[in-house]
Amino acid sequence: MTTFWSAYIFVLTGITILGLVALIHFTRRMPSSTDAEETTGHSFDGIEEYNKPMPKWWLNMFWGAIVFAIGYLIYYPLGNWKGLDNWTSAKQLAEETAAHNEKYGEIFARFASVPVEELKDNEQAMRMGQQLFQNNCALCHGQAAKGYHGFPDLTDDDWLYEHSGAGIKQTIANGRMGQMPAWGETLGASGVKIVTEYVLKLSGNAHDEVMANQGEVIFSQMCAACHAADGTGMTALGAPNLTDNIWLYDIPDQDLATDITITINNGRAGNMPAWQDILGEEKVHLLAGYVYSLSN
Repeated sequence: MTTFWSAYIFVLTGITILGLVALIHFTRRMPSSTDAEETTGHSFDGIEEYNKPMPKWWLNMFWGAIVFAIGYLIYYPLGNWKGLDNWTSAKQLAEETAAHNEKYGEIFARFASVPVEELKDNEQAMRMGQQLFQNNCALCHGQAAKGYHGFPDLTDDDWLYEHSGAGIKQTIANGRMGQMPAWGETLGASGVKIVTEYVLKLSGNAHDEVMANQGEVIFSQMCAACHAADGTGMTALGAPNLTDNIWLYDIPDQDLATDITITINNGRAGNMPAWQDILGEEKVHLLAGYVYSLSN
């Protein structure tokens, strides 16, 4: 931090504290005579305000708070002042992480030697894995792992990528970058419409048969490379199965044809972050075990 901004913080903080001291000092009791029944001159709805001092315990509480604040500012950093303890949030995090690893490291190491698929049979492993999930994954996938619009349901049998312990662990560790290009400009409105009808046909939904047959030609040329010729998808690419009537971007209470049209027209870009550097190998392994258990 530059000297200017450090000085600015010190001056502003000092003015604030002095202002509070002055405020408490000069409002303890308004200038008064010896009349115990003197009022402040304020009156509301016939009720007058007497000029009485604040209770001493209340006043001392304010003074104590100010003294505590000054001590706090001396002990902890402010501006370029490092504080008597030389405390930093990074240092505290490192200390807490080291203490956590010392306390639980042996447990994580023990579970790391167990295959992901077998962790689901260990009650302690599942409790720890669930806690990791709640702290890191529930924001997107939900507390019950049921997913939301654009975030996969982890409790069913429909998986974009390989549904195995190794596949799940790879997904958590390295993240995923699902990318479907936008086809609106390439196909035009009519092209998007007939491909939509064909996708509806693939999934067994109501469709226009003539338009679906026309869309099949475009699908085989533009879409089959990722979704396969029969529309069953490719887990190696994260391309979804279009025949099972399970939709990642289906908006509730909105017509399915509209959802599919939006996806084809604008494309989709799903991004799951990599957790390897954040959680470490052993926690990723344990978390993979818990996610695997959700659908097994």
